[in-house]
Amino acid sequence: MDQVFSTIAHYIKTASLLDVVDILVVAFLIYHLLRFIHNTNVSNIVKGVLMLMVFFYISEFMNLNVINYVLKNTMQIGLIALIIVFQPELRKALENLGSNKLSTFLKREEDESELKKMIREVVEAASSMSWSHTGALIVFERKTLLSDIVTAATELDALATSELIKNIFFVKAPLHDGAMIIRGERILAAGCVLPLSENETLPKELGTRHRAGIGITEVTDAISLIVSEETGSISIAMGGEIKRNMAPSTVENLLTHELIVRPAEQDVKDKTRKWFGAWRAKEK
Repeated sequence: MDQVFSTIAHYIKTASLLDVVDILVVAFLIYHLLRFIHNTNVSNIVKGVLMLMVFFYISEFMNLNVINYVLKNTMQIGLIALIIVFQPELRKALENLGSNKLSTFLKREEDESELKKMIREVVEAASSMSWSHTGALIVFERKTLLSDIVTAATELDALATSELIKNIFFVKAPLHDGAMIIRGERILAAGCVLPLSENETLPKELGTRHRAGIGITEVTDAISLIVSEETGSISIAMGGEIKRNMAPSTVENLLTHELIVRPAEQDVKDKTRKWFGAWRAKEK
């Protein structure tokens, strides 16, 4: 152990400025790779790849030649398959690099007042559509990015206003049947196709719009707002569950708590935990 510490101390003493820059760049790339894995819901795929690698090295160590040969070729084919599966995300990343938009890799903090304004606009639109029995499905993106869904939809990148939302869901508008995705205070896309919930315990009267609104919350941490075309009732779906017949004021309070208050509280907790961890390490 002493030899390990002495080796580390030697590297620290002999490290140059370029070595520090090198480490920081690698750490930066690893951080964004891990965030990409988390945001695109590929954690299970990564676990599977890691298991294959473990089995590969075990078979190599134990001289299991047939298994080793099969795993080696499977991993080579799997690498090509991964590139094909994540081609849209990789293309988007390369486009950002080519246009020098590295800032798109960094998650900017949303201004609280802008988020509150967005919520008020959405609730105002939902209240109006509820009165006119105009069906609508609005999805609020949170930590899990919905880029794979947006790719197959109509991208807008427009400020969320009540009038724009009502125009998009107008019964004769070309995008009224699909879902709208909101990222931060802006409408990211409309006409989106969402996965339907396969929960057999849901009430039979819930149609495709409600099942799509619930379905996206089963596979991501998004929040869905659904306006029923038949009854005009407003519902909110979170975590695979739905709350129906909600008043506009209740919807506004719930969205404010879930999109603004809770993230702020979590940020404080994370900073406190980081400070406490550093303090404990210093004490030791």
